[in-house]
Amino acid sequence: MDALKFHGHRCWASVAGVRIGLAALRALGVKRSGGTQLFGVVEIGEDHGGMCFGNGVQYATGCTFGKGNIIKKPLGKLALTLIEKATNRSVRVTYKPTLQKQIGESAFMRKRGMGIMPDDIPLEEQEELVNLVWDAPESDVLTIGEVKSYEGDWFPEIMGFTPCAACGELTAKAYLRVVGEKQVCIPCSGYER
Repeated sequence: MDALKFHGHRCWASVAGVRIGLAALRALGVKRSGGTQLFGVVEIGEDHGGMCFGNGVQYATGCTFGKGNIIKKPLGKLALTLIEKATNRSVRVTYKPTLQKQIGESAFMRKRGMGIMPDDIPLEEQEELVNLVWDAPESDVLTIGEVKSYEGDWFPEIMGFTPCAACGELTAKAYLRVVGEKQVCIPCSGYER
């Protein structure tokens, strides 16, 4: 699976993220975002398992931190709210705890708990866990919410870069500040943000 290559190792949380992302796309009746027409809110935390989930969501939906059309709401949940910006339609999809006992007792997770790196765990043990999550019936592992309206405004995308009038470094236009009559970067402006 290319998503696991993108993530860097085989793990169940990445696969859960892919499944949730694909289910959200299907529920909204939209395609993967090549631009910024979709916006994602992942409810993961800042720690390892959450990041694995986030990579799966990014891969499936095309919402990426690099494009700025996904954010983390650090609640520690394997959940995604996907929004179609043109219509403000949204859907929230969560991962059910159905397989948690099997996941926790798997050879892969026991070894991860001992500090063994994913790539040092035998391939068959990695694939056993990935396949468990990938092959489980969707209704057993996902809760797909109803499609509803998302209350929010979208700022227009500000394109381009301009050299800071003070330091000369190339700065995205959205991050320039006006000081006197000059457009300067945030550090040169004296503003915190």
